[in-house]
Amino acid sequence: MPAARSPYLVRVRDLVHRPGEMREVALAFDLPEQLGAAAVVVPAGAPLTLDLRLEGLHEGILVSGTIGATARGECVRCLDPLALPLEVEFQELFAYSPDDAFDYTVHDDHVDCEPVVRDAVVLALPFQPVCRPDCPGLDPETGERLADQPAREPREVIDPRWAALQGFAASESGTDDGSTDQTSTTPETAD
Repeated sequence: MPAARSPYLVRVRDLVHRPGEMREVALAFDLPEQLGAAAVVVPAGAPLTLDLRLEGLHEGILVSGTIGATARGECVRCLDPLALPLEVEFQELFAYSPDDAFDYTVHDDHVDCEPVVRDAVVLALPFQPVCRPDCPGLDPETGERLADQPAREPREVIDPRWAALQGFAASESGTDDGSTDQTSTTPETAD
């Protein structure tokens, strides 16, 4: 049974060794594998669009493009599910000959955009996604969403290191009449 053809492969036979030639290609397919592995990912089976511009150069094929996808995950503050539309641009040169100066090469008159797309999408995913910039998160004591409790008064939290001083009231030094005891601190001299 023949191996399944990668949806990321683009045929470039008409551009190989033809500097100045250009072609645009639009690809749309469902992702065969998940992209990302953190709080937000583009799941397998999600639709992905690629709008590519392929240009023939002396060294190889220059591939420029825009990736469109929707990332799914959960807010790191309140744990609500979220969907983030992604639009990522990239540009990469696929060289004709394998050389240390180039990361990608043209194989059998095709360019494989999978590693380029994977890197661009994963780098564009937010490290700590939030449902909205001012998301208040969860109550640290009850675990309830703070956005659902708008009238909640925040409780004053006392640092446990200072708890022993909580009962200690700041008092004025002196007597009840408001006068202060002024003791002379100068030493007496003997004659």
